[in-house]
Amino acid sequence: MTAAPVLETKGLTIRFGGLVAVNDVSMTVPEGQVLGVIGPNGSGKSTFINLVTGHLRPTSGQVLIDGTDMTGAKPWTIANARVARTFQIVKPFRGMTVRENVAVGIMYGPEGVGRMAPALAAADEVLGQVHLREAADRAPGELSVADARRLEFAKALALRPRLLMLDEVMAGLRPAEIEPALALIQRLRDEGLTIVVVEHVMKAIVAVSDQVMVLKEGRLLMTGPPNEVLADPRVIEAYLGTKYAERQGKRDA
Repeated sequence: MTAAPVLETKGLTIRFGGLVAVNDVSMTVPEGQVLGVIGPNGSGKSTFINLVTGHLRPTSGQVLIDGTDMTGAKPWTIANARVARTFQIVKPFRGMTVRENVAVGIMYGPEGVGRMAPALAAADEVLGQVHLREAADRAPGELSVADARRLEFAKALALRPRLLMLDEVMAGLRPAEIEPALALIQRLRDEGLTIVVVEHVMKAIVAVSDQVMVLKEGRLLMTGPPNEVLADPRVIEAYLGTKYAERQGKRDA
């Protein structure tokens, strides 16, 4: 018997008045794979993550985690199912240190230790994973944009997730800073973690993704291996426009 995908959506749709932000998206992510999600601005990528993680309730369709219907469940219920996410706009606990921000997830997450001392020690290990240990005693407001995104990553890892959803976690990173982030994602995938990565950095998508899902105007345009997807004229057109796609087609003819 084939195991259920870690994440599956069926006809996932959400409407805001007359706007259909995510439109009939059906997809699966098998255990231990990385799915890259790309698309032009406004294509529904972050909305898709919000639907999966319970921050938005779908108008129709289903979200299944390990085969269990979690459609419309509250964010904390989905987090307890070992689903963690980052946010495009970083959301640290401002009255705590960087270490304490991470310790909260370790204390109260699905595998919560319930005590501060071991949670703080474990937080240092997580901060080491994202190359932020030296900032452990600082306030989140003192961090650079890049380090604030690393903190988002660390907070998500603190929940010891089975499914990790990264919403542009590499935005604002310099090229030299992207490489360690890619290496971490690859290592987590090799350890069996299932990951969904929303990202505009194409180098990152190609480097870490087993499959790439393309959204356009809320609809699923295509899914496939990274190199195949990024070479597809429909994807080129969605990003760079019709004239560019036509020129590429003539060049390849």
